[in-house]
Amino acid sequence: MTLFHFFNCAILTFGPHAVYYSATPLSEYDTLGTSIKAALVYLGTALVKLVCLATFLKVSENDSFDPYQLHLLSNVLLCSDNMCILICESLVTNPTYTQELLKALIGFIDVAGLYFALTQLTHRNISQNHKFQAVGLGWAFADSVLHRLAPLWVGARGLEFTWDFILQGLEANANLVLSISLAALGSLMWLRKNKPKTLIPIIYACAGIVATMPSITSYLRRGLGWHFPKVVGFELFTSLVMAFISWQLFSACQRPSS
Repeated sequence: MTLFHFFNCAILTFGPHAVYYSATPLSEYDTLGTSIKAALVYLGTALVKLVCLATFLKVSENDSFDPYQLHLLSNVLLCSDNMCILICESLVTNPTYTQELLKALIGFIDVAGLYFALTQLTHRNISQNHKFQAVGLGWAFADSVLHRLAPLWVGARGLEFTWDFILQGLEANANLVLSISLAALGSLMWLRKNKPKTLIPIIYACAGIVATMPSITSYLRRGLGWHFPKVVGFELFTSLVMAFISWQLFSACQRPSS
């Protein structure tokens, strides 16, 4: 029963990425290499964010580890004698507004990483529509593996049934939609030259909202005391809204200008 629960949660967490790849033209154009490159860029971006969080944010001695929190505060202890690096992860129990603002600013490193993945990496001869989808898919998959695989492997095989890992899978689905939406908005900002000028502020505003979503959900949970199911519901609703807006903006920018 425990393995059955683990496989169910794993399929819910990682299955939609495979379904999206095979159900869209991404598989026909063989964009797997682009997704892998984007995933590697995400890992590098996550490392930079980890160092920034450990450097600029304060941690109290009473912090506890939360496996479902996306953005972790890591204290890096360098052992020069043994040449080893110990990464201890913890979270801020009572985050101040200054710390939350700083976390939001550090979160914009993701935007820089997406910019690099969309504009600087060499891609096969694929269209702009397929490029941003492949980059967003690889980005979201790397995020799910990095933040959810270990807690899922340790916790979902426990003897006691819990809904937390099912909610974690739903959260991964919301993150997939948000990642592709952010990649679409980034594609409009950096790759689309002939977009209507009236839509430019809306594109940048939506990209800013999506980029700060991890900080928003962190504040809702730790600042306002929202429970995990309520936070996941908010993420699912927001992801659908932002996906619809991104799709409308992308369609509007593809129309020929009169």
